[in-house]
Amino acid sequence: MIKPNTAFLGGPALSLVVLLACACSSSSASSSGAPAAVAASSCQQVSAVLSDGPDPDSDPVGYAEAQILPLRHVSAPDPALHAAIDQLAGAYQQFFVSNGKSTSAKEAVTVASKKLNSICPGAAS
Repeated sequence: MIKPNTAFLGGPALSLVVLLACACSSSSASSSGAPAAVAASSCQQVSAVLSDGPDPDSDPVGYAEAQILPLRHVSAPDPALHAAIDQLAGAYQQFFVSNGKSTSAKEAVTVASKKLNSICPGAAS
């Protein structure tokens, strides 16, 4: 009588269980991680845009002008992030139009920057 090799049967069965467990956990991680990855990508785009242009301390009006169009071209599928980017672009537009002299435009830039930083930490710093 031939006895089945239990070690041989246990190995593939165990491998199958491990494989299925990994597949289940990775599928839930990817579905919940996808929006975070999209947001991270959008935040990187915003950070890249805001790091370009004139020095914001030495030429705040030129810096504001240089940010308006690039910010408007950032693709952000997340509605809150998209709104924050639009708000900052609009605030920079107001600041530029007022030649940096409007107190309300300065405040709008500050508020919009804080809003954006709450979604993308450090992006508008």
